[in-house]
Amino acid sequence: MFIASKLKKENICEYLLYMWQVEDMLRAFELDIEILNDEIISVYPFEKEEERKSLYEWYESLVDMMRMENVQAKGHLQLNKNVIIDLVDFHELIIKSGQVPAYNAKFFHVLPFVNQLRTKSEIGLTDIELCFNFMYGIMLLRMKKAEIKPETTETLSEISKFMVLLAKNYKAFKNGELDLQA
Repeated sequence: MFIASKLKKENICEYLLYMWQVEDMLRAFELDIEILNDEIISVYPFEKEEERKSLYEWYESLVDMMRMENVQAKGHLQLNKNVIIDLVDFHELIIKSGQVPAYNAKFFHVLPFVNQLRTKSEIGLTDIELCFNFMYGIMLLRMKKAEIKPETTETLSEISKFMVLLAKNYKAFKNGELDLQA
């Protein structure tokens, strides 16, 4: 909750990847809030007891949402899907505006990588979703200490640079520092 809140304000892309990781962690704990409490919450260093209670309630609400939205085994919470929708809308707005040439240039630079990912992915995913799925997949591979091919590392490097620009421009837009009106 504390990390998520900070990331949501500072870097929306990192926030979303973090939230996907939280979803998977909750699945690993079989959506059992008491196991989560014993393994995560109770060992977290809190300054105030109310912080512990807030974190417990946050995880509990996520578990409840995962059950209600039927994403216990796979998929993403609607609140995370909404972030993707918002980022896709923003991406389309910034591309169409042409007012951030560096963003557009970077996107068109990574587009061949994205199209390559498209050939190996679910039909109907947006470019932004493909980038997130790829980055999350690489994160999982790294956690498993799996070997990552050099060409995959190159793709990751380029897509990561694009995602940095996406997050930076999104933050500026949300803070009113970037006007994309034609």
